[in-house]
Amino acid sequence: MNDPKIIIALDYPAAAPALALAERLQPELCRLKVGKELFTATGPALLEQLMRRGFEIFLDLKFHDIPNTTAQACKAAAGLGVWMVNVHALGGRKMLEAAHEAIAQSTQRPRLIAVTMLTSMAQEDLADIGINATPAEMVLRLARLAQDSGLDGVVCSAHEAALLREQCGDGFCLVTPGIRPAQASLDDQSRVMTPLAALQAGSSYLVIGRPITRAADPLQALLDINQEIGEPI
Repeated sequence: MNDPKIIIALDYPAAAPALALAERLQPELCRLKVGKELFTATGPALLEQLMRRGFEIFLDLKFHDIPNTTAQACKAAAGLGVWMVNVHALGGRKMLEAAHEAIAQSTQRPRLIAVTMLTSMAQEDLADIGINATPAEMVLRLARLAQDSGLDGVVCSAHEAALLREQCGDGFCLVTPGIRPAQASLDDQSRVMTPLAALQAGSSYLVIGRPITRAADPLQALLDINQEIGEPI
């Protein structure tokens, strides 16, 4: 079964550039991530267009609300046929369990993962919101909560991947943004790692945006990363 490790972040404000990039890529080599900006601008119609081209979609909307509202949002996402959807682990056990139960009987059940801590956040950001814990402690606590609540995995920094792989086991899905090839700019990410190092640390899937989407030849950039990590090309 084809299981590409690279998830390309379509961080665009409209459908046209997202579809233009998709035309230059190959669905057997990657999956695509649609986040808040693009989904708000285009709605489910874009997802349908991307899936018709053969791409599996990670719908990155980070649902975080009361349990029933979050559950119904996840159920609606499952109905769109996406491959993966996420929620915020800080929503708590009742919300996480409700989300899990809402999609459990879906005909095409997406993977359900939880955001632990945003990769743009560092120790001082936790202190600002009154959390007296290190990033690693916070991520582990929330990952265990997600796993206990029946979720398939978490979004985490690659810097916590080894710890979570050890604590949560091989079957737990670890999706890591903040991935940058060695020569790439850090942009607005503060906790980053190269693709190969992230997989070696225990990451399951790598979210990569600008190093591919802003490359002169996005397909070649994708092929280069897949070659680096030993993926078939």
